[in-house]
Amino acid sequence: MTEEIVIIGGGVGGTVTANRLVDHLEHEVKADEVRVTIVTDDPYHVYKPIYLYVPFGKKEAEDAKRPLADVVDRHVDLVYDHVTEIDTDGQSLSLQDGNEMDYDYLVVSTGAIPDPESTPGLGPDQDGHHFYGPDAAEELREALANLEEGRLVLSVIGTPHVCPAAPVEFAFMAHSWLQKRGLREDVDVSYTYPINRLHGVRPVADWMTPRFEDRGIDTETFFNVESVDSDEQVIETIEGKELDYDLMVGIPEFKPSPLIEESGLGAEWMEVNKDTLESEHAENVFGIGDVTNLPTSKAGSVAHYASGVVVDRIASYIRGQTPTGHFEGDTVCFIEAGMNEGTHITFDYENDPVVRDETEFIHWAKLSYNEAYWLTARGLL
Repeated sequence: MTEEIVIIGGGVGGTVTANRLVDHLEHEVKADEVRVTIVTDDPYHVYKPIYLYVPFGKKEAEDAKRPLADVVDRHVDLVYDHVTEIDTDGQSLSLQDGNEMDYDYLVVSTGAIPDPESTPGLGPDQDGHHFYGPDAAEELREALANLEEGRLVLSVIGTPHVCPAAPVEFAFMAHSWLQKRGLREDVDVSYTYPINRLHGVRPVADWMTPRFEDRGIDTETFFNVESVDSDEQVIETIEGKELDYDLMVGIPEFKPSPLIEESGLGAEWMEVNKDTLESEHAENVFGIGDVTNLPTSKAGSVAHYASGVVVDRIASYIRGQTPTGHFEGDTVCFIEAGMNEGTHITFDYENDPVVRDETEFIHWAKLSYNEAYWLTARGLL
């Protein structure tokens, strides 16, 4: 009897996990004792960090995607459909086309979904911008190209959000980009954050503060956006603050797939054991990536490292062994400090990040990784 491993989602976590499973269980897969299937409603695999570079003309939105079939191992089955229901008791999925799929092991990797429509300033009939999708990134590029004076505001509105370094990077990159165009003296750059420091990760906030000061980037903390008047171009906060803007870039709210709550896998984000990544509410169900409630960043590197643990544990169960793989919260994050310099941080559950001085080498290392990412997703790096 074939063991069915089904993965919902064809993003970083789902793709890397599928490729690693067929590699780790090569004998069982080739003997048709194990089948690995990805179910996704998107035929493309998207590497979302590319979108950060689109507003500055450094990348095109098309650079962020490739056909999923080109990224996964040929032994991975692909089902292009939308999962409408997870029955964790019956270990089955209902699909939009009316079919059902049974599973022996389920990996949920549905990600965190940007919700600009519910975010002040980014909703219908409002003039704010963001860079968390192809159309939005291209629209922001056009808006930036037309900005010659006034105030550019980067406001972190939604938390938690995908890639916690992205707002920091955008502010640095905007400063450098405006400077190169000879517009920095005519355009003020402001950055806002909802708590009493510039970033949720304290060492990153400590690193940012003097560098923002050196670059003349204005900052506002305890800045929780309540509403945005697009006619008057004023941001208003719960704390009673106001901030004028000529171009607003907001970090939107993010939400999990409704499948999580509907299937009893979590009250909001999917609730998993932080060490084993197994569901707190269902047997033989694993969560990976941004959809989970892990006490760490919603970043691609987390999904990448976590996939190894999920693969190890599923393989052990299938082979009748006691699983020993444990996730330690490993995270790596590159941070652009402008257009020509960058830094990076590493941390886990037990060790706080250390932010090193930015260098040109790290900037180019990040750009190189962006190109090599497709090999990583394929399981070749």
